[in-house]
Amino acid sequence: MRWRDYWKDKALFLIFVGCCMAVTCIFLRLTGYEKGNVILLLLFWTLLLLFWMCREYMERRKYFKKTAEILDKMDQRYLLGELMPPSWRLEDRIYQNMIRRSNKSVIEKIRKLEAEQQEYKEYIESWVHEIKTPITGISLLCENGRKEETGAPERFRQISMENAKLENYVDMVLYYARSEQVYKDYLIQSCHLQEMVYDVLERDRFLLIRNGIRAEVNCDEDVFTDKKWLGFIVNQIVLNSVKYKRDSSPCISFLAQKTTDHTCLIIEDNGMGIQEKDLPRIFEKGFTGENGRNQKKSTGIGLYLCKKLCDQLGLEIYAQSKAGSYTKIILQFPQNNYISEVR
Repeated sequence: MRWRDYWKDKALFLIFVGCCMAVTCIFLRLTGYEKGNVILLLLFWTLLLLFWMCREYMERRKYFKKTAEILDKMDQRYLLGELMPPSWRLEDRIYQNMIRRSNKSVIEKIRKLEAEQQEYKEYIESWVHEIKTPITGISLLCENGRKEETGAPERFRQISMENAKLENYVDMVLYYARSEQVYKDYLIQSCHLQEMVYDVLERDRFLLIRNGIRAEVNCDEDVFTDKKWLGFIVNQIVLNSVKYKRDSSPCISFLAQKTTDHTCLIIEDNGMGIQEKDLPRIFEKGFTGENGRNQKKSTGIGLYLCKKLCDQLGLEIYAQSKAGSYTKIILQFPQNNYISEVR
């Protein structure tokens, strides 16, 4: 609270006091008081008024400063009404009570929204698990159909590829719903990067074969993370590489590099690359960039979800790219010295 603002707030009161002083002076002069005595009385009155206002200003400034400090230290600032410093002033107590009542209404609304959101998430997770059953059934039927029927392997392969796309979209819904509470569904353990990459490539084999994409794998390193969540992240990066592949000799390479502080998994493709102006924003939600707008098949969710899951798992993810040449997505795993020593 500034001194100038305080005086502005007291302007009406000062005008009233000034009028009272003027009327008092006129009355005293009319009743025979000497001019010197009247001036002395006015001077004493003015000094007393200034002392009272300065004292009140310091007191109010201290009160609001303490309240502001409490507010700055709070994580849930809507609970300010419960922690405001006590005051003997009636107006402060009234304001504090009004803030408490307002906060109570806000908390009730927040709890209601959280309950509705949690119920919706649980429904989505349940639906995803249910829909995975027919997806798996379709995949098995396609696999059996390619083996049993002659002359129709391509048709079943097409169905299998579309089914794989559907399964990926369903997985995105599930992982998005769980991205705020990763701790409920993950298990940190030793993960062999090469095995995990092979699992991802096996899952996407028909898509890679159809697009003529060659894969090079050289990542014979172990890291500590959740294999299932990491597999989902790598799968999203592979799908992006397929989506923005080059027309001739497309290739995806997987390389692991280990240092004393961390291990990096580098996923590089020789596709369309990313425009320099778009590179800082590729992990933003809904951002598609120039390539996505030209291809008209990007949602801007895949890399955003990868970034979100990496943050939850304690991993670093960043990109390097040159338009028309290559794109590198780098996953950085911290080196857990304690676990390494135990092993």
